[in-house]
Amino acid sequence: MTSSSLDILKSYHAKIRINNWGEALEIFVKDLLAGTTRIADNNRKNIVYSEYFSYMGNQNNPPDLIIKDGDAIEVKKIENNSSRIALNSSYPKDKLYKDSNLINEACRNCEIWSEKDIIYSIGTVASNKLRSLWFVYGNCFAANKQVYEKISKKIIQGINEIPNIELSKTNELGRVNKVDPLGITYLRVRGMWGIEHPKRIFSYINGIQKESRFSAYAIMLKEKFDSFPEKDKFLLKQKISKNFSIKNINIKSPDNPAKLLNAKLLMFKN
Repeated sequence: MTSSSLDILKSYHAKIRINNWGEALEIFVKDLLAGTTRIADNNRKNIVYSEYFSYMGNQNNPPDLIIKDGDAIEVKKIENNSSRIALNSSYPKDKLYKDSNLINEACRNCEIWSEKDIIYSIGTVASNKLRSLWFVYGNCFAANKQVYEKISKKIIQGINEIPNIELSKTNELGRVNKVDPLGITYLRVRGMWGIEHPKRIFSYINGIQKESRFSAYAIMLKEKFDSFPEKDKFLLKQKISKNFSIKNINIKSPDNPAKLLNAKLLMFKN
């Protein structure tokens, strides 16, 4: 990634003729992962996408992408590094699970799987320029799913205990029908989850607070980095320079902050 990445979203926005900068970021991340940033022909891109991804999602259900026999990707766009990240009805995930009621059937059946590592790709877009891009594995900051589901279940239980109301089955926290005497009003109870930006979550790590024109970061557990093909790790290490580094770090366990986990930080600054 070079300094031209600062303006890449502007060109994506113009070429694709979309009004949503978040969608432009998602397509850019998709091209980064598939290696199609230099391919202009959409038909050629679609062929590569079908070879590289087993699932490309919609805005209503996570994730946005699944790499074939690999990781799931969720892309989020914000306007500054102090902004909280809206996850909407989906709580933060340490992993993506096939039995989740938040994913759709196309995702569930895209390949044979039971759980997948998930990467949160978070881009900061300001003044139509990409200022920073993060790739953080969910198990580096999200607690075990039972932590979040416990809260949701308590809320659902409380709604169900309200006397003299009519409820409908829903994947949301609840839906109350016929609220008024005419029976024409209903109430949807939705979870609106959010999380802090990685720059704040990992503020205790040296180096990430330093400002630059453009920054890119990847954080993963050491065991995940070690699982990559030797060829890929070798190529990464060959790119180490004054702008790009690979560091061993310790991060707080999402389930027990008193415990430190061995992790890797890949960092690019320009």
